[in-house]
Amino acid sequence: MTNKERFIEIFSDNIKRDGSQRLLDYLLSPACDFFTAPASTRYHGAYEGGLLEHSLNVYECLKSYLNRPEAKEKFSLDFSEESVAVVALLHDICKTNVYKKDYRNVKDETGTWIKVPTYRFDDTLPYGHGEKSVYIISGFMRLTRDEAFAIRYHMGFSGEENKNTVGNALDMFPLALALNIADMEATFFLEDRNG
Repeated sequence: MTNKERFIEIFSDNIKRDGSQRLLDYLLSPACDFFTAPASTRYHGAYEGGLLEHSLNVYECLKSYLNRPEAKEKFSLDFSEESVAVVALLHDICKTNVYKKDYRNVKDETGTWIKVPTYRFDDTLPYGHGEKSVYIISGFMRLTRDEAFAIRYHMGFSGEENKNTVGNALDMFPLALALNIADMEATFFLEDRNG
């Protein structure tokens, strides 16, 4: 099964709310590059399909985190399969249609400058990161409060916003902290950080 097939299966099996099929249709349309976009320009997933792979990795990491006995028994983390799929699969939808193929000059092993393929970031809707994902998703389907805050704050303390606001959000919305942990685990442990 390809990553695209796996994504469609997880999405279709778990996300059933009004507007979800329209969102999936958009992701599959020529107007959206979700399935071919990189996850970044030079860091994790900086290759074709990197965003899709990252989204699936975050889904698996989040499910694993939430299935730990401590998460269920000690922390009382209990979220629907739909919410887990929504936040994990769609947390970085803001990265669609923003990476453009380009070239950069680097020296090869002999010291000669050569052009190598890369991506450049060209955001025509500069609405932030997590908040942009919430905005895009909300154009198709409603998010629960837990889902919206999880997606908005999935970057945790690595963003540029006020640290007190981040701390309050992670404390008030445990799904946000769980998604942040899953995102970091996928990024730093599972994915190619060299492109």
